[in-house]
Amino acid sequence: MCAGLNMTDRAQPATGDDRISKCEAVLQYRFRDPELLKRCLTHASASRTRLASNERLEFLGDAVLGLVVCDMLYARFPESPEGELTRLKSDLVSRNTCADITERLGLERFLLMGKGVTTHAHIPRSILAAVMEALIAGVYLDGGMPAAYELIERWMTPEIERGEDSEHRKNAKSLLQQVAQKRFGETPFYRLLDEKGPDHSKCFHVAAVIGARAFTGAWGPTKKEAEQNAARHALDEIQGSSDSTVAQ
Repeated sequence: MCAGLNMTDRAQPATGDDRISKCEAVLQYRFRDPELLKRCLTHASASRTRLASNERLEFLGDAVLGLVVCDMLYARFPESPEGELTRLKSDLVSRNTCADITERLGLERFLLMGKGVTTHAHIPRSILAAVMEALIAGVYLDGGMPAAYELIERWMTPEIERGEDSEHRKNAKSLLQQVAQKRFGETPFYRLLDEKGPDHSKCFHVAAVIGARAFTGAWGPTKKEAEQNAARHALDEIQGSSDSTVAQ
């Protein structure tokens, strides 16, 4: 969020030229063609023709968004297979994610909509998603791919990091298997080190093993959870070893 906006600004819809300047402040981009920005913000319900609305821009912005997100994922996850990258990309460019970003930035304040839409208590999420895509297209047309890439990267990096953290927590064993096979040509297995507690409330201590190397063990209330925790430890240790190698 641009530092020039405060909560009072977010709470009140912008009007006229104020709409353009405040939207540019949120985007951190100044349009050479303000009319293009106005069209990005114009819903079909508020335009004389559909061609004068942001619908065509939405179409272009969706494609630009997809390309940049693919490029970001390809560079960020060099060991992830095509299927995993496709799933991540699908989540990131979804209508739900785009609508969330629009709401987080407060972009809905700048929309031009007809009375049939503004009478609703909440703006439909499809419209919120569409304005984000239209704005991406507008920046692309006005400033070229470098400007569009910078905008998308700024918006999408937090989303990618959240997704990465979620995947790390949920699918650590799957990620470790990918890393182990890619780097070491080995498939990890899990060694039970210890178990404690009564039968109805046991805790299990498990270590991930790759080849001859056993990684730091981890506890869990079930063997499955202990294995996931052990896989996270192994991933962290492998990443730490890689960072040390690079530093040297």
